[in-house]
Amino acid sequence: MVEALREQIATERGSSAVSDSKRLTQVEARLRAAVAPRLRRVINASGVILHTNLGRAPLSRAAVEAVAAVAGSYSNLELDVDSGRRGERAALLSGLLTSLFECSAALVVNNNAAAILLALTALCKGREVIVSRGQLVEIGGSFRMPDVMRLSGARMVEVGTTNRTRADDFEQAVTTRTGALLRVHTSNFRVSGFTESATLAEMARVARAHELMLLDDLGSGATEPIADEPTVADSLRHSDVVTFSGDKLVGGPQAGIVLGATELGAAAVRKMSRHPLARALRIDKLTLAALEATLKQRLTGRLEDIPVERMLRVPVEEVRRRAALWSVKLEERGVRTRLVSGESAVGGGSVPGHGLPTTLVAIEGPASRLAAAMRRGDPPVIARIEAGACCLDPRTVLKGEDETLIDAVEVAARSLEG
Repeated sequence: MVEALREQIATERGSSAVSDSKRLTQVEARLRAAVAPRLRRVINASGVILHTNLGRAPLSRAAVEAVAAVAGSYSNLELDVDSGRRGERAALLSGLLTSLFECSAALVVNNNAAAILLALTALCKGREVIVSRGQLVEIGGSFRMPDVMRLSGARMVEVGTTNRTRADDFEQAVTTRTGALLRVHTSNFRVSGFTESATLAEMARVARAHELMLLDDLGSGATEPIADEPTVADSLRHSDVVTFSGDKLVGGPQAGIVLGATELGAAAVRKMSRHPLARALRIDKLTLAALEATLKQRLTGRLEDIPVERMLRVPVEEVRRRAALWSVKLEERGVRTRLVSGESAVGGGSVPGHGLPTTLVAIEGPASRLAAAMRRGDPPVIARIEAGACCLDPRTVLKGEDETLIDAVEVAARSLEG
């Protein structure tokens, strides 16, 4: 309260005096802003399904309920309730993961970057790891694979060129110091034209011939076929250890999933779980609860209950009908609109270059000012500007948000009048 009054006084000193009623209103606004939560719900009408800035995958209702069930009470996070002895939190998910992906061992850490860091540290520290030059990726936040390799204590050995790497390049790079071959799936970009890359099967043959591990940083973790994205099942057929994100195409909370596909891979996952770094990278009870619920939905075939899956699968005809309904309702409120064809994006560094057909609601008016006004609303609405128009994409707006969205757009449009 005192700070809000001081800010108000400082503001008035630099400007003309205001009335008592206006002063009270401005102080009240400052107080409301001070106590408002910094992390807020927003409506994603951008058309980017896995929007990193907006928290990537929204959780399913079952996942939200699972989080709520353990958030406000104690839980058996590390307790074996049958014996009364200390339990392992990793064991709560490992069975679900091995059943869902038909693999030998599983571990979950707090994100995929942590998963690959733990794998390299626990399995390859002081050893050489061979990787294609075309796969030395950078993900968001300037997180670069060479930096991860250096931090892990492994020595990176680059082979091939940016656009062409063959199996023979890996073969020739193997020495007595080699610990593993690493494939990093370039899930956030594509190189086209005069290109060639060693397949995972070819890399596996090299690894087996020299009794080396094959690690696969799969990134997005496609569990179902989508475009040309490699699936987890594809990776498990050839790799020893596979890592991927839980909050991308899996559709769950932020997590890094590690799977051991072979006997060698299972031993590697057990070694990772015992490494001191694993404790620093472990997931908390809320993430565990949300991921468990999401995995159970996948295991039982309830994919339509997972928001990301629903957005990926919704037919464009249904998107068009929803856009048309929004347009009619906005026109009734005096907001001029038109429907235009466009593309939604998977986002989150997943399936680059593969858009999903959609229908956009383009709002008449100054695009940048409209988008800014919607962002400042309550709740904020995140639109996108395309062909000079402020557009809403129904594909990424969750069920039950339609009326709230319509109200927010109307408020934003009216705030620009006059």
